[in-house]
Amino acid sequence: MLMNNVQNNYNFIDLFAGAGGLSEGFLQTGFVPISHVEMNEFAAKTLETRSAYYFFKNTNNLELYKNYLLGKIPREDFISKVPNSIIKTVINETMSEQSLPSIFEKIDGIMKIRGITNVDVIIGGPPCQAYSLVGRAQSSHMEIPMEKDPRNYLYKLYARFLKRYQPRMFVFENVTGILSANGGVIWKNLQICLKQVGYEIECREQNAHSFGVLQNRRRMIIVGWLKNSGLKYPDFPEVKTNAIVNDLFKDLPKIQSGESLNKYATPCSNGYIMDFGIRTNDDVLTLQTSRPNLERDKKIYQKVVELWNDGHKRLNYNDLPEELKTHKNRHSFTDRFKVVEGDLSCCHTILAHLSRDGHYFIHPDIQQNRSITVREAARIQSFPDSYFFEGPRTAQFLQIGNAVPPLMAKGIAKGIKDELVKGGCNGI
Repeated sequence: MLMNNVQNNYNFIDLFAGAGGLSEGFLQTGFVPISHVEMNEFAAKTLETRSAYYFFKNTNNLELYKNYLLGKIPREDFISKVPNSIIKTVINETMSEQSLPSIFEKIDGIMKIRGITNVDVIIGGPPCQAYSLVGRAQSSHMEIPMEKDPRNYLYKLYARFLKRYQPRMFVFENVTGILSANGGVIWKNLQICLKQVGYEIECREQNAHSFGVLQNRRRMIIVGWLKNSGLKYPDFPEVKTNAIVNDLFKDLPKIQSGESLNKYATPCSNGYIMDFGIRTNDDVLTLQTSRPNLERDKKIYQKVVELWNDGHKRLNYNDLPEELKTHKNRHSFTDRFKVVEGDLSCCHTILAHLSRDGHYFIHPDIQQNRSITVREAARIQSFPDSYFFEGPRTAQFLQIGNAVPPLMAKGIAKGIKDELVKGGCNGI
């Protein structure tokens, strides 16, 4: 995702980068990536593909990118046409005490080659499962007790990067459950840790919907800045829109369970998807493939959508006919079948659980009677249609469910950039 080193562009390092949702917002705001560190192989490949997209976009050669999406060019040949210096900005390693020296060495090498002496911003958020309320509810079924999960302490590795590179500011994103994890002890220690390496910090809850995303997604956004720098937590202006969730789907082809059709149903026109950069006239539609759903599940889906259309009622699992019930647990997660709220201004939170099944994300069109596709999930998360997710479908859903919505990230990046400008911090 290397962009031209234009004067006054700020740079960033992305840790626990995932598929690059947070990074995408910073890229769209003009920040230049130094490196992305991500342990998952498929997510790292997605980051490489997005790096290639920006390279071809900046060199006016997007036709090559489109041909890759259309399957006309094998991945190996496609990646070979991107400078190695760009592909190597993606570091596919698991962060640990043992791996940090190697990762530091790679980042230092990138900075030396590009003549970068200062890091402006570090962004990222450690895997959130260990902090999530849902994760804690299921902890009794885990091999490792939640309070002993090593992912609880990945913030210490994040702090090591802050200590080494001393960025002017940082953005640490995580779930709201981080405040109460392990009785609040982790949150207390995290604050101490971040302050000890030279930063003032502030944490505020932010909702993706306030940034124009058509999804109710609450996250804790910690912003830090060097002590005595005069910087502060940015104010993020609310983005208002008259759109509803169905506006994300209306130009997509209607398909049934198990079907695939990667051709837009209608031309790109004015409206939410164009105004917010979800789709452009140059895009190629990908990943519009529906899971094959069981007949039993499709019968349940029909009931779920019928209830929603009848006054926004929700299905309680216990109210299903006995022949449609397969789960023994009748006391918790009784809302395990849920339709995406197509006729509202935002839907419920997209989760990584989508990688297992689509029961919690049923398409609102009763005629299609299926769970949502990878592309539909990506649109709900505000990923542009030009964004391609590598790996099998389960890996694609996992990447999307774990991501920060790019529109939200873009709003955060704008706020950070404004602070740096006001603080008199020069870019590259």
